[in-house]
Parts: sequence; structure tokens; C-alpha cells
Amino acid sequence: MKGLDEAALKPVVDRFYERVREDAELGPIFNSAIKDWPEHIEKLSTFWSSVMLGTGSYKGNPVAAHLKHRDRITPQLFDHWLSLWNRTTAELLPGEEAAALQEKAKRIAESLQLALFFRLDPAPPVRAEAR
Repeated sequence: MKGLDEAALKPVVDRFYERVREDAELGPIFNSAIKDWPEHIEKLSTFWSSVMLGTGSYKGNPVAAHLKHRDRITPQLFDHWLSLWNRTTAELLPGEEAAALQEKAKRIAESLQLALFFRLDPAPPVRAEAR
């Protein structure tokens, strides 16, 4: 991606999470979960740098972080999160870069939803044959 670099990603992450904090649906969940917003924004900037630019700077576990809040997260909130992300990226980046970030976010959201909500029914116990 020719125009995508850390300098282009930072304002997107900043603006997006500014909108998240102000959002009627997402704000209450995020604001109660995040104790230090500047630190969280920095962590998310390294996350996006890692996933989009391959920098390897992110050292976290998104699934574990979201599992802690599973009781407050719904699949519909992921759709809302993606809509807000798509709007922000489209406003701040050229088309190709915005589309790449939107596609990556969609795949990340799908993965997180699988981790949070998809449950296989436990296998029935295997019964030993009577002899």
C-alpha cells in the first residue's frame, strides 16, 4: 500500500476512538473498559501498524482483551463498530487505503465474533462397551 504508513494510520485511530468514546452505543462499553485512553490509543496504533504494515510492534492478545467484556458485547455492536470504522477511514484516507483498512477490520471483527460467540456443542461422552 503506497500511501499507508504509521503517519497516515495514527489520525485514523485517534479520530475513530474519539468517535467511539462519544458514541451512544459503544461509548459506555469502551469508556468503562478503558482506564487510560492515551495508552490504549497507543496500543491500538501499534496494532494497526502491525496488521497493515507488518511492523510487528503490537504485543497483545485481542481475543483475551475482548473475552473479558463478552457479557456486554453483541454481534450487532460489531456491525456498528465496523460502520463507524468504515466512515472514519473513508473520510481520512484515499480510496485504496481506506478499502484495505475496511477489509482488514471486517476480517478482524469476524474472527473476534467467532472467538466470542461461536460454541460447538460438547461431544457426547463415549460409552465403553459392556463386556
